[in-house]
Amino acid sequence: MSPKLILQELPADLDRERLPKHVAVIMDGNGRWAKRQGLPRIAGHSRGASTLKELLRCCKDWGIEALTTYAFSTENWGRPLEEVDFLMSLFEGKLRQELREMVKEGVKIKFMGNLQALPKSLQAEIERSVAETEQNQGIRFTVATNYGGREEIVQAARAIASQVKLGQVQPEEIDEALFKRYLYTADVCDPDLLIRTSGEMRLSNFMLWQMAYAEIYITDTLWPDFDRKEFHRALCAYQQRNRRFGKV
Repeated sequence: MSPKLILQELPADLDRERLPKHVAVIMDGNGRWAKRQGLPRIAGHSRGASTLKELLRCCKDWGIEALTTYAFSTENWGRPLEEVDFLMSLFEGKLRQELREMVKEGVKIKFMGNLQALPKSLQAEIERSVAETEQNQGIRFTVATNYGGREEIVQAARAIASQVKLGQVQPEEIDEALFKRYLYTADVCDPDLLIRTSGEMRLSNFMLWQMAYAEIYITDTLWPDFDRKEFHRALCAYQQRNRRFGKV
């Protein structure tokens, strides 16, 4: 198979019927990549943003229905102020820059997390991008921004408790299906595949409820170097798994 075919079309060794419907990614290693290049950490984040754009296009080309990425966690506020400010500016600039193309390509973008804590100008770009892609029928692209899995579960529990207090939900009615309706991901299936780059082996508070039966793929590749060939390897590994969901 030629490199050009790998980059543009679904590789022949992948079964289209067994592709994950929903891929989630923890994009780790931007800072280490920059350090190895002798560059400031922010250069790694810039390169990582380009890598994400290419992965989104790859998912669209290969027929994957949903992509969710961990862009900024609730814990990331503890990073140096200069880096946090750059990330906020980078998010805002990329949204403004890429919106027209996302609309054209049918991408439906969503955000999950505590968005009210973000800069007002970034909130405005988020609202605009969500509104302008709302009717798109292509890949569902979700960006976890100021997101924490535990916080999401706590917020869902509080919302259900409020409904119980008002008498609109009875305690015995609370089950997994009802609980899911109060999560950020209520309208999308749970991830089938979680990819984490840079060799770290932890969830880092990402989609704790939704990852119950996700297949996990860890690669030592740093995020800025995660290209279509790396994604191909991840999908090959996924298709070699036997997903039993606790059954025999």
